[in-house]
Amino acid sequence: MSRVGKKVISIPAGVTVTINGQDVAVKGAKGELKWSLPEGISASVEGDVLSVSRADDSRKLRALHGTNRSLLSNMVEGVSKGFVKELEIVGVGFKAAVKGTALDLALGKSHPILHPIPAGLTVTVTENTKVKVEGIDKQVVGQFAAEVRGYYPPEPYKGKGVHYVGEHIRRKEGKSVGK
Repeated sequence: MSRVGKKVISIPAGVTVTINGQDVAVKGAKGELKWSLPEGISASVEGDVLSVSRADDSRKLRALHGTNRSLLSNMVEGVSKGFVKELEIVGVGFKAAVKGTALDLALGKSHPILHPIPAGLTVTVTENTKVKVEGIDKQVVGQFAAEVRGYYPPEPYKGKGVHYVGEHIRRKEGKSVGK
């Protein structure tokens, strides 16, 4: 049995889980998320506990068991607390701003980068260099943050670029003058 898959998910107060066949809907204070379970994986709610089970011990279902349990757990956490990713922009003249439904990035290129903000995400910029991404869907929050970071990943010599808050960048020593 999957060690992750057999763990039960506790449903906090204010969150409702509705199961209709293979479709699972989780509704909470911050919003609503839906997920369709694959064939052979089923979910059940007993009181304030959500559990995920599988039909048999085939290799495919063992792999899907833990994955779908984690996805449902993230949905419950997302609609109750939400997810946050914080980015920091380091470099002279590097800055960010929210313009309508897009994030405007000035990252030392010849043109500004306008990255569209997906529906359901809240992006705030403070001090022109700190970007905070908030939302209820963990995958969407993480993907948006990764795409923004991908425009200028941190470089190891001066540390310039877009990096996650708390991320450790291994620094390299520059050229040394030899004799």
